[in-house]
Amino acid sequence: MAVRLFVGNLPYDASEDEIREHFSSVGTLSYVFIPLDRETGKKRGFAFVEFSDAQQAQEAIRQFNNQPFKGRALAVNEARARDASAPRPPGGFRSPSPGGF
Repeated sequence: MAVRLFVGNLPYDASEDEIREHFSSVGTLSYVFIPLDRETGKKRGFAFVEFSDAQQAQEAIRQFNNQPFKGRALAVNEARARDASAPRPPGGFRSPSPGGF
């Protein structure tokens, strides 16, 4: 079963190829995704990587969590699904109007 990892504290200039190469020492990555900011289109400083083998994913966490990559200590852990049930403010995340609600 595939295991997806969250890789945080990435340098903003890190490329998919660099991430793939860095993590390939523990196994073959089946997936690499670097999210972009919707408004600016710039990288957000984190990525998701996926190993098809759970043991390789655990080894990647063991080897790379809190270890330097391009001058920054990575945060590597198992990715968690977004909590779709988290409460959101009424009307989304808009700023209140100047006159109040």
